[in-house]
Amino acid sequence: MSDSTHIRTPASPTPDADPEFAARAEAFGGRMLEILNDGFLTLLISIGHQTGLFDTMSGLPPATSADIARAANLNERYVREWLAGLTVGKIVDYRPGDRRFALPPAHAAALTRAAGPDNIAAFTQYIPLAASVEPEIVDCFRHGGGVPYSKYGRFQQVMAEESAAIHDVALIDVTMALAPGLPERLREGIDVADVGCGSGHAVNLLARHFPASRFVGYDFSEEGVSAGRTEAQALGLTNASFEVRDVTNLDASNRFDLITAFDTIHDQAHPTEVLRGVATALKDDGTFLMVDIRASSNLEENMEHPLGPGMYAISTMHCMTVSLALGGEGLGTMWGEQVATRMLREAGFGSVDIEHIDADIFNSYYIARKS
Repeated sequence: MSDSTHIRTPASPTPDADPEFAARAEAFGGRMLEILNDGFLTLLISIGHQTGLFDTMSGLPPATSADIARAANLNERYVREWLAGLTVGKIVDYRPGDRRFALPPAHAAALTRAAGPDNIAAFTQYIPLAASVEPEIVDCFRHGGGVPYSKYGRFQQVMAEESAAIHDVALIDVTMALAPGLPERLREGIDVADVGCGSGHAVNLLARHFPASRFVGYDFSEEGVSAGRTEAQALGLTNASFEVRDVTNLDASNRFDLITAFDTIHDQAHPTEVLRGVATALKDDGTFLMVDIRASSNLEENMEHPLGPGMYAISTMHCMTVSLALGGEGLGTMWGEQVATRMLREAGFGSVDIEHIDADIFNSYYIARKS
């Protein structure tokens, strides 16, 4: 940025200006600078996650940029500039005397893969993914419509990484235990479907842990279904299968003892039809376990949501628009517990309970039954 190019904060108020207005304008100008800096830092954090730099630094003593680049097998010049950005962003520590950088353990707890579901760095990857379709989203603001799922490149890969971090620590011992008696039934052997299975990791985890039960994953993504099949084959699973299918039409009645949907219903073009299809496909004594974004359906009740701005942004940039691209309802990420409960009841579920788990701050867990 040249000396002639700079970003201005609001000028000092003139004597006849409204002091309250001037103070608020100046404070908001400072807030905008924070947003701008943090936005750019988000990109650097995403790069640090994808390149493994945070994981590398967490295992090193204070080190030079050359040492860090060598340990991570990366280009030193790029690592040096990245480190400088994170230093002024107060994410890594720096010793100017010997030009060594360190990742504080307290920061590593939110930045490394070892942190599991607490690794916030993994979520920063959604920012560049969303930005990649910004021109198309701007066009949607002007002309309506939506941006199709196919435009999002690595989105399914990033989603799979996010969900796997949670499933690996909580799916078997915590999530399945939310429904009374469900683990016992799974051990005895039941029929299970996962709608919108993505890359199929949850299906394969369950199939490996409950070999007497039979599992099928449905997704309209060829890439996701292929990934699920590949993992199942690598694990030697014979009780897990995957099908490319639009889950609006499950083409099943009274077939499954358990149906799961992990963070997928709000993305559907026609979630009302999907939920009705789930209720039809479920046996009368079956359970529908739906995991979806933890929020209120009322905007005013989300003012203190820890990820409120991010969730509404990803809704605008992905979840809502991929539904609208298919002529769908455009439910959006923040449809919330009130709307979700109403839609489940309208779909045919007489009993709906909502649970929350410590390992997952992002989602609500709905246990729905027909009666």
